Amino acid sequence: MLSNNYVLILLWTGVLAVLYFVMPGVRRVELVNGRQAERVAPWFAVMAVLPLVYFASVRGAEAGDTVMYIEAYAEMPSRLSGLSEYISTVQKDQGFYYVSALIKCLIGDRVAVYFFIVAAIQCFLIFRIFRKYAPAFVTVFFLFIASSDFFSWIFNGMRQFTAVAITVACFPFILKKKYVPAIIGILIASLFHQSALLVIPFIFIVQGKAWNKKTIFFIAASIIAVLFIDRFTGVLDAMLAETQYKNVVSDWQEWNDDGTNFLRVLVYSMPALLSLVGIRYVRYKNDPVINICVNMSIVSMGLYIVSMFTSGIFIGRLPIYFSLYGYISLPWLIKHMFTDKSAKIVQLCMIGGYLVFYYYQMHLTWGLF
Repeated sequence: MLSNNYVLILLWTGVLAVLYFVMPGVRRVELVNGRQAERVAPWFAVMAVLPLVYFASVRGAEAGDTVMYIEAYAEMPSRLSGLSEYISTVQKDQGFYYVSALIKCLIGDRVAVYFFIVAAIQCFLIFRIFRKYAPAFVTVFFLFIASSDFFSWIFNGMRQFTAVAITVACFPFILKKKYVPAIIGILIASLFHQSALLVIPFIFIVQGKAWNKKTIFFIAASIIAVLFIDRFTGVLDAMLAETQYKNVVSDWQEWNDDGTNFLRVLVYSMPALLSLVGIRYVRYKNDPVINICVNMSIVSMGLYIVSMFTSGIFIGRLPIYFSLYGYISLPWLIKHMFTDKSAKIVQLCMIGGYLVFYYYQMHLTWGLF
């Protein structure tokens, strides 16, 4: 059942592509950041996401670290009167556990319903942004699945991905340079996973044109960190000494964590690399949404480069705060960098490449089907 679902969810993306062209009322014109743009209707986005939420709710305990969340859920109180005592025993990321315990007080021991609610919240926050700002919703949906992000995070990093979803929901504030509400949103996200605080400095770095001096400096800093990796890990260890991540460096060294796989780094770096090749098209259009999404992809690539030489388990989990924006920019880049005929060929190559990566990640690496 579980292995079949990994294939069925891919087939669902194909069904969505067909429905997008044949169903009436799917497309409509909206005002996006002051410009008219064609977008899918909200009901279509909800229809697209519902199977993901359902799949997340019926997954087995063997999927990712689901068993850990099942055990944590079992330890949560079933009555509101027990919330205070329970939270006092939680050492980190109390926001996530408080909300989870509150959900249990309302629904009881039905863990499948709990997974459904959490996945629904995560998908609503992320796909609301994808629907509004992505020029090709179905393509973005496919990339989210075929990149293995759906399984990597909703199944295997539920706590952190909730924080990620909250930071992504702050994108309209970041776009409009409303930094106070953006930072407040990120601080709320940090209650679910403290790593979300990393996003705060980058909401300033990603502003401006794509591949600006700030993002180029960040890439240069990432390369320097790799060249002087021993000093970098020493500095990182000192910086994390008073946080809940104080044992990160020693843990990845003890576990012989040899970093993020090169193929994964390459796949997730494609939006940034393609934007560099087509920088003149990005600069000519000067679309604020694409500028920020490209810059977010550059940050993701820089972090992935560092994680390749340090830790895939710890550092390799940080780019997710930025890599999701690459799914918005990648279809845009293909459309605007190539002629109509060439764009179709490139898009087919992209789909084929991501399918190969999906098979590699899900079957050869994780053995899930």
